[in-house]
This record gives sequence, structure tokens and C-alpha cells, in this order.
Amino acid sequence: MIILGLTGSIGMGKSTAAAMLRRLGVPLFDADAAVHRLLGRGGAAVSQVEAAFPGVRNEAGGIDRQRLGPLVFGHPVALRRLEGILHPMVRAAERRFVARARARREKLIVLDIPLLYETGGTGRCDFVLVVSAPARLQRERVMRRRGMSAQRFAEILRAQLPDSVKRRRADFVVSTALSKAATFRRLQAIVEQLRYGKKPRRRGLARRRS
Repeated sequence: MIILGLTGSIGMGKSTAAAMLRRLGVPLFDADAAVHRLLGRGGAAVSQVEAAFPGVRNEAGGIDRQRLGPLVFGHPVALRRLEGILHPMVRAAERRFVARARARREKLIVLDIPLLYETGGTGRCDFVLVVSAPARLQRERVMRRRGMSAQRFAEILRAQLPDSVKRRRADFVVSTALSKAATFRRLQAIVEQLRYGKKPRRRGLARRRS
């Protein structure tokens, strides 16, 4: 079974690419969705996050991300505390996903992890796919998001590996700057290559799983 890591900086079109890969029938683990479940009502991380950051629980019993965000973005110690709670739980969910896919004898699966490089996750992947777009387009996309500010965008970028480095290290780079149809065709070609064709030659800094 081939494990393809999907990543990209904020605003680069990773969510769109993930949806397209699902359309192509590729099982996909969404790390962001796992975090949402952990922080939602009844989520396994709620009590620990509330204990670490009092006052962030919402009326529904989950974690209010709008309250939590300002407490961790731009505050490295607080961010590491939050990551220390969430990352092991997300990793456990990922292991369960991979085990189920292996049991079904899937040929190809995708791990959709925004901070794949930053958290050292490339070692769990056979190949890495990075989605990318020009900085101008990235900024336009991000600034349209609800609650986004120039300061918060800058803080998020500082926490992420630069796009140029990600592209250099990746096995595949997919541009999302053109049409969605063009992006889909590129992803389809990669999926077909990995599922049925000759495996591409490795490049970048990702390492095959032990």
C-alpha cells in the first residue's frame, strides 16, 4: 500500500485538492477534521484543552476555536502546550485509519496533514504532494476567510515552512492557480501513476516508512 502525504501552506488549495482526491476514490485521512472532532462536543481533547486554557469551552460543550486562537497564535509556549495535547490523539486516529486501509488491501491512501513537514510527518509517507499557488493569490484567498486579519495571517505563515521549501522537498507539486479542471487532471494523473503505473523516483527530504 502506498501512503501519499498531502500538504500545503494556508490558502494554497489543499482542501480543494483533498475533495478531488476523494472524488477519485482515494481513501483520505483529514487531520484537520480529526482536530475538529477532538475539540467538538464530547471530543476526547475538550477537558484537557479546557484545563490548559480556561474559558475556551463554549455553551455546547466543545472548544470555541475563536477564543482559543488568540491564546496560542503568536505564543510559542502556549502553542506547544496545545500541540502536546492534540498531536498524539490525531496520530492515534491516523494509525487506526492506516490499519483499516491496510486490512482492506487498498493500493493508495492519502494523509491530509497541513503541517506534515513541520511536525516531521514525512517519515510516515512514501511520497509527498504539495499544493501551491502564487503568494498574491494565497493572500487573497486567506483574507476572505471569516475572522482573518493581516496580523493573524502573518503569524500563521511564520509557523509554517515556506512554500518554496515545501515545493523543493516534495515528490509532486500541484498548482491550484489555474482552473479546478486543470488541478483535477493533474491529481488524476498522479493517482493513476501511483495506483497502476511505474512508481516515480523519490526526491525531496521525505523518507520511506520503516
